[in-house]
Amino acid sequence: MPKEKKLTILVIEDDVFLADLYKTKFELEGFKTYVAYEGEKGYEMAQKNKPDVILLDLILPKMSGFSILENLRAQPEFKKTPIILLTNLSQKADVEKGLKLGGTDYLIKAHFMPSEVVGKIKKLAGAGKS
Repeated sequence: MPKEKKLTILVIEDDVFLADLYKTKFELEGFKTYVAYEGEKGYEMAQKNKPDVILLDLILPKMSGFSILENLRAQPEFKKTPIILLTNLSQKADVEKGLKLGGTDYLIKAHFMPSEVVGKIKKLAGAGKS
C-alpha cells in the first residue's frame, strides 16, 4: 500500500512564539509544516514548496500579507490553494480587502485558540484533497 502523502502547511507569521506554536500543533496532527517569519521569505517558500494550505499573517516585515496574497492569487498554481488570513487586523475594511484579494477565510488572532485554527485547517485540507 502506498504511503499517504503528508499535507503541507506554510505558516507565514512574524511572531516567532506563535509561529512555532502552530508549527508544533500542525506537526502533531501529521502535517509537514514550513515556517517563515517575514513576508519575502514566506512568499519564496510558497513558490518553492507549493503547500496545500497557507496560514498568513497580514502585518509582516519586508512584504505585507496583502501583497503575498495578491501575488499568489495571480498565479494559476495558487488559484485554489486555501490561504487562511490569521491577523490582528479586525477593521471591516481590512477583512473586506483580505477576502476580496482571495483569502479563503479571515481569522482574528484574539478570537481563535490555536486548536480551533488547526481544526479549521484540517477541515479545509481534507476538503481540498477529496
